[in-house]
Amino acid sequence: MRLAIFVPLAIAAAADARPPRRDPPPPARDRDLWRDVVEPHADEVRRIVYRARSTIQQADVSLTGDYDPSGEQRAKFYRDAYGMLRYAHRLAPENVEVLFLLGATADELGKTRQARSALEDAVRIAGAERAGADVTGRLGSIYLRLGRIDDAIRYLRIAQGTELPASAAIGRDAVMLATALAARGDTNEAIDVLANLAPPNVAYYTNELALISFALAVQYDRDDQRGAAIEVLDRMQSAMQPSQFASQVQLGLTSIRWAPPEDRHYYQALLYEAMGHYTEARAEWALYAASGDLPYRARALDHVAAIDAARRKAQR
Repeated sequence: MRLAIFVPLAIAAAADARPPRRDPPPPARDRDLWRDVVEPHADEVRRIVYRARSTIQQADVSLTGDYDPSGEQRAKFYRDAYGMLRYAHRLAPENVEVLFLLGATADELGKTRQARSALEDAVRIAGAERAGADVTGRLGSIYLRLGRIDDAIRYLRIAQGTELPASAAIGRDAVMLATALAARGDTNEAIDVLANLAPPNVAYYTNELALISFALAVQYDRDDQRGAAIEVLDRMQSAMQPSQFASQVQLGLTSIRWAPPEDRHYYQALLYEAMGHYTEARAEWALYAASGDLPYRARALDHVAAIDAARRKAQR
């Protein structure tokens, strides 16, 4: 009798120990129904995003060609993409990918207020850490141009911590972060940011690494560490052909929205000087020095004086 009572109890206990029964997943039809409720225009938005990305890619290809010297064709591509993305944003106002692309195209077109608004919305919806390095890096660059240095450093640091080493934006964001740190007076930290991304022994320079290394030379030069700047430039030129060195650095410089805008003269001047084009270098140094009370004006004038002294010596 005891055994007869124990066996049903054991069976009942075993039944209680079984994992709870899981309901089967809803049929695909039901999943599609809920997706249509939450994102009623999802398919159309995906198509628009695909077309917009293709248009932006065409715009960026024009940077490397010589068929659009005025940049008008590139601007037209961006205007087309911006129009598509504004419509996509109306259909899906909280789509983070749409917000990023909308902010990026607006920024490229000089619509800073619209760009900042779209990118800030992306951060608000997804969170700064999850919005992606493209979002936080570009937002940090915009804050830098607006003079909000602490906000710029915050978002550019987040971008550096989340983007992949092969990202096309890593060079641009690193240069912007170093620029922001130097503007706040943290020159040593600005140099460290770039030095940590530019190993001393490099057999092959990608476009991103060439930009980072050249920006490191600029930071050394501005800090009056002339020997260190020359060492970085010599290392780059030893690993690349002269034309490759010039084209890779120049391509990186075209991707930068400078803050302040006069910084492009400083970078361009050092590039000309490294290539031995002293007439062009002197002109760029002089343009930087004549642009007002800039932080590295005295260093630019040192370069002008050095070039003039070398010319006088050659004439004698």
